Amino acid sequence: MPDALTPAALFLAVLFGVAAILYGTVGHAGASAYLAAMALVGLAPEVMRPTALTLNILVAGIVTARFARGGFVRPASALPFLVGSVPAAFVGGTLTLPDEVYRPLVGAVLIFAAVRFGVTAVRPADEFPPRAPLAAAVGSGAGIGLLAGLTGTGGGIFLTPLMVVAGWAGVRFAAGTSALFILANSVAGLAGNIGAVGNIPAALPLWLGAVAVGGAIGSELGSRRLGSPWLRRALALVLLIAGLKLILLP
Repeated sequence: MPDALTPAALFLAVLFGVAAILYGTVGHAGASAYLAAMALVGLAPEVMRPTALTLNILVAGIVTARFARGGFVRPASALPFLVGSVPAAFVGGTLTLPDEVYRPLVGAVLIFAAVRFGVTAVRPADEFPPRAPLAAAVGSGAGIGLLAGLTGTGGGIFLTPLMVVAGWAGVRFAAGTSALFILANSVAGLAGNIGAVGNIPAALPLWLGAVAVGGAIGSELGSRRLGSPWLRRALALVLLIAGLKLILLP
């Protein structure tokens, strides 16, 4: 595990900060990018999942606060998703999932979604509050929460496109709901795998600082400055990166 000021730790700090900017723009916290970066420098899997979840909690908190300030977080609308996802994320955090099948499948789905969002980026998107059917919200939340806990992510990479494609929310409201969803699932996933916290590297404070800055910048852009076409392009890029990571990285 890298110490706080080794070249590997500093390199990861830069990658984490950039990822937090990009993901914060679309209401995400960046766990899939953190996992990919740690895999690239050869960190062990038992280090990667708790580290990614810890970084996720900080960035998701920042992003949630920024989107809430802009009026795009509706806790009551997010509650049905959380009712399904939080227990499932906790359970997922206690398990180890073989990834030979789900990684390429989920990667292909994300790349398809990236193409769809990229193609439709120039079309104006309505901004409307979340309005998902109760049963669909609880069920989809449970499925995404379980996957989030198993993989060490917050699940927003799946929830945001689902809400937009299903017509359950406008882009910014979907991003705001996903930010709160990621925060809750990351806490639940880490709680389910609490014994792994001892594997977190000494460089964590440096990385927390990097993602805090990146999350603040990205969420400011996403909640206040970027129009919906830019949000869709940013989301397409996020989905493409995550999809390629799932398919190409061992």
